[in-house]
Amino acid sequence: MALKTEEKPCSLCGKRKTVYFRPYSGERLCRLCFIRSLERKVRRTISKYAMFNPDDRIALALSGGKDSLSLLQILHRLEASFPEAELYAVTVNEGIEGYRDEAVEHAVEACQRLRVKHVVVSFRELFGCTLDEVVEASQSLEDSPAPCSYCGVLRRRALNLAAEKLGATKIATAHNLDDEVQTLILNLIHGDVYKLGRIDPEAPEAEGFIPRVKPFREIPEAEIAFYAYLTGVKFQSKPCPYAGYALRGEVRWFLNRLEASHPGIKFTLYHSFEKLKPLVRSGVKAEILKCKLCGEASSKTICEVCNMLSQLGKLKEPGKTN
Repeated sequence: MALKTEEKPCSLCGKRKTVYFRPYSGERLCRLCFIRSLERKVRRTISKYAMFNPDDRIALALSGGKDSLSLLQILHRLEASFPEAELYAVTVNEGIEGYRDEAVEHAVEACQRLRVKHVVVSFRELFGCTLDEVVEASQSLEDSPAPCSYCGVLRRRALNLAAEKLGATKIATAHNLDDEVQTLILNLIHGDVYKLGRIDPEAPEAEGFIPRVKPFREIPEAEIAFYAYLTGVKFQSKPCPYAGYALRGEVRWFLNRLEASHPGIKFTLYHSFEKLKPLVRSGVKAEILKCKLCGEASSKTICEVCNMLSQLGKLKEPGKTN
């Protein structure tokens, strides 16, 4: 985090003391100007990609971490200017012993304080097993995927099911600039180049899926963390015990090293991929089918959720994932 406590005045107001320095822009910001600047950047991102309509019913994926709780605070403030819009928060409890309970508590507390309607769903109730049980069962498989692979697929389905029940027209996630660039690099590493055309907010959503938007996609993770600190956001303090198994951690380390030596390189990579996405998207048209087992929308005859759970012997019943 580029935190400074120098006596030099803020670049924007020219009055108050600098508390944050942005290496990629050269700006020195006081506490108030930093908060306003980040919130202004979020509003510009929302407008740039036309993420919301005035009457949207928004389901915010609220994990209980710094990013999602900060986004909850900002969207709650923005919603006040749009009386026809509705904001809901959805927390997915994956069932990770000693980790998720704290995050759920922070999510519940924040929603009660802001009076935001809050729904908590769990892997146990939706899929009949916790992530811990999934990971344990996967040990018997040869070359089993990392825990994050199972978690990502199941969490996405859980969020979509909860949003459908709420009648949501948009799902908002708190993926930040770092998340976006890491994902793009990972897609290249895994050879999934065609995913580049399906993960941006301006790409039309296929039938059967609620459109997802990412208001933080152009905000660095370090700035969101500092925003949470300055605004008093209480968030998850423990790292996920499965994070160390993911390749994403190595990509994160690599990108952070590059950013430290070459400020702004994450933005450069992000904008480079943005230029490539339309080229990839124009050549790809995914066919949306219905999974033969659960009936949910899928690009395959058997969706990834059912495929994963059936391999582990954890599929509840055909057609009974909710």
